Amino acid sequence: MRITDLLKKESIELKGKVSNKAETLDKMVELMVQSGNISDKEKYKKGVYAREAEGTTGVGEGIAIPHAKTDAVKRPGLSAMVIGNGVDYDSLDGNPVDLVFLIAAPNSKENVHLDVLSRLSVLLMDENFTSSLRKASTKEEFLDIINKAETAKYGKEEINYNQQANLKDAYRIVAVTACPTGIAHTYMAAESLENKAKALGVNIKVETDGSGGAKNVLTEEDIAKADCVIIAADKNVEMARFNGKKVIKTKVADGIHKADALIKDAMAGKGSVFYAEGGSEKSEKTTGGDSIGHTIYKHLMSGVSHMLPFVIGGGILISLAFLFDNYEIDPSNFGSNTPLAAFLKKIGGTAFGFMLPILSGFIAMSIAERPGLAIGFVGGAIANAGVTFANPSGGISAGFLGALIAGFAAGYLVVGLRKLFSLMPKSLEGIKPILLYPVFGLLFIGIIVAFINPGVAAINTAMNDALASMSGTSKVLLGVVLGGMMSIDMGGPFNKAAYVFGTAGLASGEFEIMAAVMAGGMVPPLAIAISATFFRNRYKKSDRESALVNYIMGLSFITEGAIPFAAADPVRVLPSCIIGSAIAGGLSVLFGCGLRAPHGGVFVVPVISNPFGFLAAIAIGSAVGALLLGILKKPVEE
Repeated sequence: MRITDLLKKESIELKGKVSNKAETLDKMVELMVQSGNISDKEKYKKGVYAREAEGTTGVGEGIAIPHAKTDAVKRPGLSAMVIGNGVDYDSLDGNPVDLVFLIAAPNSKENVHLDVLSRLSVLLMDENFTSSLRKASTKEEFLDIINKAETAKYGKEEINYNQQANLKDAYRIVAVTACPTGIAHTYMAAESLENKAKALGVNIKVETDGSGGAKNVLTEEDIAKADCVIIAADKNVEMARFNGKKVIKTKVADGIHKADALIKDAMAGKGSVFYAEGGSEKSEKTTGGDSIGHTIYKHLMSGVSHMLPFVIGGGILISLAFLFDNYEIDPSNFGSNTPLAAFLKKIGGTAFGFMLPILSGFIAMSIAERPGLAIGFVGGAIANAGVTFANPSGGISAGFLGALIAGFAAGYLVVGLRKLFSLMPKSLEGIKPILLYPVFGLLFIGIIVAFINPGVAAINTAMNDALASMSGTSKVLLGVVLGGMMSIDMGGPFNKAAYVFGTAGLASGEFEIMAAVMAGGMVPPLAIAISATFFRNRYKKSDRESALVNYIMGLSFITEGAIPFAAADPVRVLPSCIIGSAIAGGLSVLFGCGLRAPHGGVFVVPVISNPFGFLAAIAIGSAVGALLLGILKKPVEE
């Protein structure tokens, strides 16, 4: 059986037109139904969506491989679609998806087709292959490209790609890859690890724990002679066999996208020794895992990411309320003088009011999973209300800082309650999440937050007063620093720290800070796009073409568009962008620009105070960054 045996012409769409992820999945299911492989369309679709709920199948590089294994599938099959302009698919790398393969796997013991599907997953990691598929003008050409690529890699005969080459001596590294359904990601991670190990001259054997069962299974001898074990899995794998070995555990996505780093970490001995006693698993977190600082950062970003829709949507609606209002009717009630303005402000204010409880709730949930959500949410609300023992009805709000502390306190409180209640009889297990965690969690978080609120409120008030008292040079300097931070790592901790500071400023009414942050974040992609346009000999043709999209990304406040260029030439790109962003941030403050919404880019310029000054700040900062790039980068030859 070959890939083209599973993919028929009637299940291929080369000019797909979809606008979101749901439409993409629905279209792929329709194409699959046309192949005649599905006995129950709705049941199969439900399986596809259930798999997607476990984690995105957008594997990055513009590719998505949704799949489902269910008895609604009569026989294994594939459907494929090329989407001209791409679609937002919530991919692992955040980029749009323009090439989709849907897999239909029958719920049976016969899993011969899974070997074929694993081949497709591996082939999709070849950029030349995927580029050819995107350019195919006919379905026949599309199938021919797949057939030739499969033959070139595996020959005309059916070959199990997991067969190992003649490796010398023992495997220095062994690995296990597994994803929840074990159809695509499992094999892509295995291929990536094998390729990177080969490039580094390291022997590796990878066991794939797929839907068809474990293949290329690690033997006792393999494990005994290995220096390190890599577990790239999103589900539990058999761990007891690795007792006494150094182990690095990570997500299956890291096996695909961070294989090089994993291999190098394994070679450097950055795992921790795994211990299994009595057949049960017991292990400390590895030294090669997350540091304390990075763990805290991940929890914080979980809260911030869930908070942003409320802040962005609410902030923009509040801004529109001021835009559509008449100041002269009642200056003291500006923003609510007209019915339309009052309506928009009410909706926006309601959404905005959820900002701090959502932040706190999802920080707690990141730490303690679902039981932490309610405790963190209430803790954030209490912090926002300023509840104290002396004033239970609320007083001075502890603000953003109070909600942040409440989120972490709630998360670790629930972790502590779990350990405490673990001593209870197993027969009472069912009442823990519905009774014990909520009651004791809410009581204790209320006590904790009420206790810390006065001190945190005082700090919060002092910070707000300090920001409000800033003027002239001091405030411009703050804009310079925050704008520059947005370019230091373009989406990393420095960038996020500046952004969080800007959103905290929104809560305290310091709208100039958010304007400076957004101006700084818009500059890097724009600077690169302008530089590639006017200093063409500094960029290869492919780079010039890819740089054009940075005009859109920059204007949309998507700083990450500059990352590929910064990664390729950090010594020249980063300083240029940082200087340009710092200038834009400082000028934004100097021009008195204020922004009530934490996102939106050029699309929210009409609601920015002094919009022309804001546009001027971005234009000047981008021009300076582009000019520096033109000076620092050397001419290149095609």
